Formats: sequence, structure tokens, C-alpha cells
Amino acid sequence: MCGESSVKKTLVFVHELVASSPTRSRGGADGVVIETRQRFGGATFDLMMRVALAVPCYVDQFRPEAARATLTLLERLGCEVSLGFDAPCCGQPMFNAGVVTAARGAAHEWARASAEFDAIVMPSGSCTHHVRHHVPALLDDEASRHAARVTYELCEFIAGVLGKPQLTGRFPHRVAMHLGCHAQRGLRLGGSTELHEPPQGPMHTLLSGLDGVDIVPLDRPDECCGFGGSFAVGEAEVSVVMGRDKLADVARHGAEVLVSSDPSCLLHLDAIVRHGGSSLRTMHIAELLEEATR
Repeated sequence: MCGESSVKKTLVFVHELVASSPTRSRGGADGVVIETRQRFGGATFDLMMRVALAVPCYVDQFRPEAARATLTLLERLGCEVSLGFDAPCCGQPMFNAGVVTAARGAAHEWARASAEFDAIVMPSGSCTHHVRHHVPALLDDEASRHAARVTYELCEFIAGVLGKPQLTGRFPHRVAMHLGCHAQRGLRLGGSTELHEPPQGPMHTLLSGLDGVDIVPLDRPDECCGFGGSFAVGEAEVSVVMGRDKLADVARHGAEVLVSSDPSCLLHLDAIVRHGGSSLRTMHIAELLEEATR
């Protein structure tokens, strides 16, 4: 297997190599499917990435259709995805609640499960942010740093690692985009109004490339939806009001669909939509892209 070559063992940051190299997909065993070619000292080497799908625990329980759409989409894009990633939770809920001992235990399991993979794809910006920034801080070892290096949010993986910023597909609807706070300001996967940046980032790019789609501008495009993990439990009334404000902005601009890359935000907003009797359709970005590219 190319993934076990001595050349590959010299690579400290596999994801940086892949992001900067021409890529192509190739089927194979053990989830080894993303092939890159890179030159070292005048010689060219073939390297393979072992790709796994990591489904966040709340997605597994409350929005499994987002996980199914992610798997279908990645396979449609040429990946043979391993489902062998067996860590049940990255530990973000415990970390946010201040239960550090439990968060560290979950982080150990995540780092252990990450060891055999070169890319771990998650349909969640907040979980990706936790793994990339907090898991190494909790454990401070090479296993946790490896986990941080190889964990990707779905859109950044498709547009960056796979090198597919534009997909062939059609979605003829008016779409409002919500990028969760962790993806927006933690992972820097979108433009921030406080920095006077225009809408940008991998989710915006992937949406923009679809035929027929109309991305509606919002008055406050990067405002928090009010979920905020344990904040939605401890400050439920404030959380709901913030969600209603976000949805009012969406409604003012006549959106038919609200899309997000973060299932936790989506669950929060979808509950408010259903409670209010709105006809607005809420979709995870994986669900939208999977539907658009059928």
C-alpha cells in the first residue's frame, strides 16, 4: 500500500501536501482512494490517502439524513469512504460544559481512532473546530496533533483536498446560507462582516457553482443563530429569540431554502421553523449538494 511507504512517513503535514498537489480518485481497499502525485528532489512519488467519514453523535441521533447524504456525495465524487472510524464523540459537548475530564477521555478515543487515516471528513464545522483546536490542547501529544491535521469539514475537503470547488449540478431555488460561528470565525471558512469581507469560503463557492441557484443576500449574514451548544440549554429563551431573528432575516429576502454546514445550528433553526408553521425548507449542505448532483 502506498500509504505505508517510507516516503510517506517523512511527511509531517499530509494535508498540506494533498492541498497543493494534483489529485485524482482511484478505488481500492481499506478506504485508500485519494491519490496524489508530488515531487521530492527531482523524483515523483504516488501517495494515497485513507479517507474516513466521522459522523458527529448528534447527527447520528437527530439528523442521520445528513450523514447518509455526506457518504453518498463523497462516493459520487470518486471516494471509497471507510466507515471504520469508531470514536463515538469528539468531546465537544463535555468541553463546552466545562467537564474537562470527560472531554479529555473523548479526545483520547478520537485520537486513537484517527491514527490509521489520512483524512477524516465531518459534516460539521463545530466538531471539526473542536478536534483541530481543542483536542491537541487537551492531550498535547502527537496522536492528537495528527487528529487535528487530518480532520476536515466537508466543504473544505471537497473544494480543497479533492480539488472540486465547482460541482456539476442544478438546484433552481432561492437559498439563504447560514455558516455556523465555529466554521465562520474558528475555521475561517467564510467572510466576516467585521472585517469587511464579502461572502466567500468553500460552502459559498460550492453553492455558487450550481446551475439555477440564487443565493439571497441577508442583512446580517454572519449573525449567530442562537444555538451555541449548551447556551441553548442554559439560556433557552435568548437562544430562541436569536433564532427567530435569523429566520426573520431569511424570510425578508424570500428564501425558499435555508442551508447550513453545521447540523447543530440546523436542528435549532429547523425546530423554530416547524414550531412557527413556516414553509421554509432547511437542508444540510451535504443534503443539498447530494440532491443537486443526482
